[in-house]
Amino acid sequence: MRLPTRCLVLLVGPSGAGKSTWAEAEFRPEQIVSSDGLRALVGEGPYDQRAGKDAFDVLDLVLERRLRRGLFTVADTLGLDPARRAAYRDLAARHRVPCHAVRFDTAAAACRQRNRGRAAPVPAKVLTAQLASYEVARAALEVEGYAAVHDAGPVTVVPPALLDAPAAAARQEEDPMPLRFGLQISRYDWASDIGVGLTAVAQAAEAAGFASLWVMDHMLQIPQVGREWDPMLDAYTALGFLAAATTRCRVGALVSPVTYRTPAHLAKIVASLDVLSGGRAVCGLGAGWFEREHRLYGFDFPPRGERLDLLADVLELLPLMWGPGAPSYTGRRVSVPEAICYPRPVQSRLPLLVGGQGERRTLRLVAQYADACNLFGPAEVVRHKLSVLAAHCAAVDRPLAEIEVTHLSTVLCASDPAAAVETHRPRGSTPEAYAEAVLAGTVEGHVGRFRELAEAGVHTAIVSLADLGPESVAAFAPVIAAFPRRVPANGAHRP
Repeated sequence: MRLPTRCLVLLVGPSGAGKSTWAEAEFRPEQIVSSDGLRALVGEGPYDQRAGKDAFDVLDLVLERRLRRGLFTVADTLGLDPARRAAYRDLAARHRVPCHAVRFDTAAAACRQRNRGRAAPVPAKVLTAQLASYEVARAALEVEGYAAVHDAGPVTVVPPALLDAPAAAARQEEDPMPLRFGLQISRYDWASDIGVGLTAVAQAAEAAGFASLWVMDHMLQIPQVGREWDPMLDAYTALGFLAAATTRCRVGALVSPVTYRTPAHLAKIVASLDVLSGGRAVCGLGAGWFEREHRLYGFDFPPRGERLDLLADVLELLPLMWGPGAPSYTGRRVSVPEAICYPRPVQSRLPLLVGGQGERRTLRLVAQYADACNLFGPAEVVRHKLSVLAAHCAAVDRPLAEIEVTHLSTVLCASDPAAAVETHRPRGSTPEAYAEAVLAGTVEGHVGRFRELAEAGVHTAIVSLADLGPESVAAFAPVIAAFPRRVPANGAHRP
């Protein structure tokens, strides 16, 4: 059975069915909340029925606190009381955690035999009543509204985004959909010699089949990725280096805040990158968000509305800087007397990518000006964002199909994801939390997840490898190989 990293698991079965033995074999002790264990804690032992009420009061409290934190939790009780099952489903729903039921179809004779072997066996009449109640409960499980009902067996715990991946991977094998892949380099602390390491990663990426290389445009490391004293290269110096180390991959920043450089200067930098890379540059743009970084480097950090105004101006100005003549430009926040930029980019239309998925303004700017957008989140989020983008496109009489849909996610791809999680997870993070944060999974799992994203409308999947290095880049190659390369209809300006 496959269970998500955040869920409540209800065990359902009579005494002697093997619930506790199964749970202890499949899960860590801190993940199991056992009514017998709590009887021992508040009473005179695990079979102290007089302590039952107090034990369940504590059990209910522990379940609530764990689900509030989104922790993987197993409720090891008989699970035969429909009212209590309903209460646990409601608790899970309140905390937006899926509830899974596991049933134990152990033969009645085996339950009785195990029960007789206990130090304090359940009375025979009680066990007979439990066996009868289980048949009623078993039938009810199918209609009570669980995320899934499982038969007891081996367990694989996976991030929610990978839960349905095997079926999606099978669809990809049977009827392949095209998808391109890009590699984002978001850290530089994995190589003792950054230049040597970058060269090795870039060349491994081309060999693995990645179509593009991306870097973050930040002056210091962002808190979502690492410590601010971790190494962070200047984005466009790094992109020039990556272009020189490769021959085929497109190169771009994901994304450049429009607050970090004057728009005309940014146009000059990106045009130079395109010339020196032989026409492989992509211009990724965003409104900027990292206020501390702005303050440290002396950049203005105006209110969000003004930053979005500036983004709109940059999206209008850059094609003028790269186009014929030297027209003047006056926008909402930017004024340029002459749009002069020589040499011109090699590409007749240098692609503009807008990062972010704000529905009111950011996606409207994509519809108005951009060649590509960059989204994040699971397939259902992508579908929603693309429906919003489609409405904005309709408002400006533009086909949605003209826009390249890219998607960014962090990935840990390994033959043994659990072992990889243990190797890389930081201190203080549970295996489940880290696995979910980096989408730890096998090749099959990632093929399935990317198939779901392709079905949702993604054209290019950009991945940030949690264990970045030449070896992990090469290990991702089978995922790329599962997807044929797409030739876009208006191919010249696809990232």
